[in-house]
Amino acid sequence: MSMNPLLRRRYRLDETPVPFTLNGTAQTGRRGDTVLTAILSVSGHLRQSEFTGEKRAGFCLIGACQDCYVMTAQGSRVRACSTALLAGMAFITDLGAVSETAHD
Repeated sequence: MSMNPLLRRRYRLDETPVPFTLNGTAQTGRRGDTVLTAILSVSGHLRQSEFTGEKRAGFCLIGACQDCYVMTAQGSRVRACSTALLAGMAFITDLGAVSETAHD
């Protein structure tokens, strides 16, 4: 996971923290975040393309395309730009983490 987040939080810093997991690492978003906002606030990319492995950060960011789908740790997909972050959610955005998990 990139150590340089794509988004820098400047507002709503005092909102209630919302814990979530990204590629097996505990992270914290804020109340009112979408999954996309929470992930890009701690990572330099949202996911990797299934076809090329290219890093993606979403495209339209309003729910009209399908570029922001991310995989949950349970194996389902959610549209990150329009899904509210809830405490305890867990996501896999690194293809290497998916293949490692599949072999465990």
